[in-house]
Amino acid sequence: MQDATSRDTLFWQPEILSETRDDGTIYVWQKDPLPAYPDRLSDKIAHWASVAPDRVWMAERGPDDAWRKVTYGEMFAQIRAIGQRLLDLDLSTDRPLVILSGNSIAHGLMALGAQYVGIPSAALAPAYALVSGDYAKLKGIRDQITPGAVFADTLDPFLPAIEEVFPDLPRLAVDGTGLAVSWDDLVTTPITPSVDAANAETGPDTVAKFMFTSGTTGSPKAVILTQRMMCANMAMVADCFAFFRDEPPVLLDWAPWNHVASGTKVFNLTIYNGGTYHIDQGKPTPKLIGETIRNLRDVSPNWYFNVPVGYEMLITAMKEDKSLAECFFRNAKLMMYAGAAMAQHTWEDLGRLSKEVTGKRVTLSTGLGATETTPFALQQIEYQETPGNVGVPSKGLTLKLVPNEGKFEARLKGPSVTPGYWRNDKLTAEAFDDEGFYCLGDALRFADESDPSKGFFFDGRVAENFKMATGTWVAVGALRGKLNNALEGLAADVVIAGEGHEELGALLVPFRPAIEKVVPNGASLSDTELLAHPALRDRVETLLGTYNKTAGGSSLRVPHVRFLEEPLSLDLGEVTDKGSVNQRAVLRLRADLADSLFTDAPEVMHSRKPAI
Repeated sequence: MQDATSRDTLFWQPEILSETRDDGTIYVWQKDPLPAYPDRLSDKIAHWASVAPDRVWMAERGPDDAWRKVTYGEMFAQIRAIGQRLLDLDLSTDRPLVILSGNSIAHGLMALGAQYVGIPSAALAPAYALVSGDYAKLKGIRDQITPGAVFADTLDPFLPAIEEVFPDLPRLAVDGTGLAVSWDDLVTTPITPSVDAANAETGPDTVAKFMFTSGTTGSPKAVILTQRMMCANMAMVADCFAFFRDEPPVLLDWAPWNHVASGTKVFNLTIYNGGTYHIDQGKPTPKLIGETIRNLRDVSPNWYFNVPVGYEMLITAMKEDKSLAECFFRNAKLMMYAGAAMAQHTWEDLGRLSKEVTGKRVTLSTGLGATETTPFALQQIEYQETPGNVGVPSKGLTLKLVPNEGKFEARLKGPSVTPGYWRNDKLTAEAFDDEGFYCLGDALRFADESDPSKGFFFDGRVAENFKMATGTWVAVGALRGKLNNALEGLAADVVIAGEGHEELGALLVPFRPAIEKVVPNGASLSDTELLAHPALRDRVETLLGTYNKTAGGSSLRVPHVRFLEEPLSLDLGEVTDKGSVNQRAVLRLRADLADSLFTDAPEVMHSRKPAI
């Protein structure tokens, strides 16, 4: 339940039940059943094309910077034409469509056209084709799913990868070299009865798409997403964000569609609820945040997602420009964050700014899920004084909490959970326990041990936690959030090191906009000059000292830190597309820097004892 200072918004009112077994395992679920949902997502497309054909489904900026729009009626006609062409190319579940390029209207149409006739698609991180040197991940994906055609908006940048990895596949695109068919011909392909016949044969068990995990230890895994999973997940989303019943979602979103959060949840919630999706070609980076800000002057979303560093950038801009804040908060009913821990000051700034603009606090929320859960699973909607509570399980899902090294390991079961990994029975068997619960690999802790309805806090990846030389366990997830908050925005994220040591250290991902404010003339300095500046070192060591004074035991104190000058690599798996840092990958690939934390290396900053 929201407090009296929150903006009046219709959300779910879950009644939570729980059971504790003799072995300490706890089961948590909602009392009420999941509302009914369709057998296939295309049923919702057909519905909105019928009742609201002129409503805008998706918009993106064209070459002239004007918003190019596609209505539900236009979308329905074009995906049926695309479906016909893909059937003509003999695509199938065993010969799916690979999509190499980023978010676009054409990308969305291709994925939906394939789905309509029962052909899965696989949207891949563009970096696999544009950044990689040997295309190893791309080749691994090819060998897993054996695609039948490849699509990219503009084909030419992807040609080296296509010729190396997919040399014999038909090439589909809006423009480029060697097209199998022009885009205009593709979206106006004459439709035969085979299209609707193929659609009628799709159902809950039809594979809708393959989503690939980050693949930090070998080739990415092909997670199966069925129509049942997607539609059940959308029923969960619609139940939670109940205001969609009266107010279809209006979105501005940058997050990549090759990641499940945006490419499945956000993409599908727009369609399921008859909303409008504006593609944001901005990003939460210093170079591209300006595009997001420009778009927010045109689009006032009622549901908005960003990573914490993105919100930091928007807060800075909104403090300097009240008209931007008015545009952003005008229709806002919910702000979602994920991908990293949010600092307390960011949480408070968003609440304060929303109250200044609307008179009420706009709900700020996060949740927990995985590619294998489609991903919506746990969600927090109740008002919170601090960030981090990931909420309670959705209707239709059961959360299982298994005692593990003093923590609770989280597992999930329900209709939105994957049946497994494509053509990999071994990995599938390893992912589920003997009761059929999917093992998330995350640890959770109760917000209130006596009341599971109060939600849970992320307590680290089970595999990320480690022991110090003293035998003390370190809860990495919780510690990362505490340290990040203590550094007051100077670090976008942190990586905790110290396994086998008597003290902890951390590698800091620098957040340049905040650092420039600490260093005189910081904006004019190179990264190397900025990160070595005495003013920054002094500030970090002071903040570390203040934090460590009250942090607690050795598993919470972090006496040694250093900044990472070289950006984290998506291609090497150090960071995911949504911006979250992979702790294990960074420590493995930058072992020399992690080891230097426990030396007298000049780049290392040490906790300074606070002045009394």
